[in-house]
Amino acid sequence: MSDPLQRLLATEMPYGKHKGTPLADLPGNYLAWLAREGFPRGELGRLLALMHELDHNGLRHLLEPLRTGPRRPRTNAGEAP
Repeated sequence: MSDPLQRLLATEMPYGKHKGTPLADLPGNYLAWLAREGFPRGELGRLLALMHELDHNGLRHLLEPLRTGPRRPRTNAGEAP
């Protein structure tokens, strides 16, 4: 899977409050915070920067045709799904 847009759907945030959340489903305010603080190095940082650009420019809808199954509902930390 080399398409960066597909990787946004397949890659989960590996740490922090949003651990386990697909990068494509991270909230915009979190992506903006990462952009201000600095994205991590490497592939994860490149994917997060791409997701931030999509979110910031209102282009999240470009990911919808790539989704293959039902979206997992987002829950707040500590809540059961």
